[in-house]
Amino acid sequence: MKVLVVGSGSRESVIGWKLSQSPQVDKIYFAPGNGGTKDIGENVNIDVTEIEKLKDFVKDNNIDLTVVGPEVPLVMGIVDEFEKDNLRIFGPNKKCSQLEGSKAFTKEFLVENNIPTAKYVRVNNAEDAMKNLEQFGYPVVLKADGLAAGKGVIIAQDFNEAKEAIDTIMVAKKFGQSGNEVVIEEFLEGIECSLLCFVDGNYIVPMESAKDYKAVYDGDKGPNTGGMGTFSPNELYDREYKDMVEKEILKPMAEGFEKSNLDYKGILFIGLMMTKSGAKVIEINVRFGDPETQVILTRLESDLYEIMNSIIDGNLKDMDIKWKTESSVCVVLASGGYPNEYEKNKEIKIEENDLKIFHGGTKSTGDKIVTNGGRVLSLVTLGKNIEEARNKVYDSISKVDFENMYYRKDIGKI
Repeated sequence: MKVLVVGSGSRESVIGWKLSQSPQVDKIYFAPGNGGTKDIGENVNIDVTEIEKLKDFVKDNNIDLTVVGPEVPLVMGIVDEFEKDNLRIFGPNKKCSQLEGSKAFTKEFLVENNIPTAKYVRVNNAEDAMKNLEQFGYPVVLKADGLAAGKGVIIAQDFNEAKEAIDTIMVAKKFGQSGNEVVIEEFLEGIECSLLCFVDGNYIVPMESAKDYKAVYDGDKGPNTGGMGTFSPNELYDREYKDMVEKEILKPMAEGFEKSNLDYKGILFIGLMMTKSGAKVIEINVRFGDPETQVILTRLESDLYEIMNSIIDGNLKDMDIKWKTESSVCVVLASGGYPNEYEKNKEIKIEENDLKIFHGGTKSTGDKIVTNGGRVLSLVTLGKNIEEARNKVYDSISKVDFENMYYRKDIGKI
């Protein structure tokens, strides 16, 4: 079978790597891919937003399955366009993808279905935003309504920071049209947990848990990023929390899909805050997370290609999905300056090592691999527990180097 993976980040590298382990998969293409995906399959110079070109490539090359990595083409409606031509594609349709494309849509869905979440208000101009700040106190969370590459969430510690955030999102339009509307939320205290699920209509199967580190600096300081590291399983996500999430979040969410006529097929990423009063939903994404995918798929024992096809065919209930008992830790190596200004085209040197290294912001230049993005590489190890995996990954980072390389030193510490 031939598979096309749409995307160019570490997430797509991991998806392609895992699919390549299936005995049913003979050939993998990446569009557009990166400097490392060429070692797994073949890169195709088509952007993720060029849906018609992607469709033509699939038809011309008799691709059996297209897997969509990033959120942008999903929100654009790539699944709907492919399905019009009876092309097999993995991911939620445009209507379902609103759960990531609009924070306001998601909050309304959660409230309508009595799913625990932070109190909020939605505003569409800076003046109303300022007026509504006082009802939440500080810290307060401000979210650009639309897509912002994981950077459109700002936690303001006081009035001045909140005002600056509103100006950044709604006046300066740092995130473009995504900032036309803003969701203001109460700040929730607790431990974050990432829960990815396979979804077939209103049948939801949770994957193993993970914890993500969004802030750029150690100790969760500094601006939010797309994610600086993860580990799995999240040991704080114990049986009590699992049962609570199943009853109070997953069950009403599945019922909400049916009630709202959302024929959801694909990956559902639920960002949870485990508070003193229980688990609450802080975000929903409609695809594999990055870097959560790195730790979760390295722990997946079952055939990902079979799972994806079972979802498309409506047979997920028949799958017995198995996981490795080992723990996994991922540390992201980023370009100095990320998530703000950073330089590209820095040569990457990698010595022989036992790490799983998944390329993200890289590209090939002649016989060299150079940096081409903010989050450059994801380094992943397995161990009998989090501590062993953490020690292994940090002991091996010295085997990788590029100018102004930066990484957090506290991944794997709760």
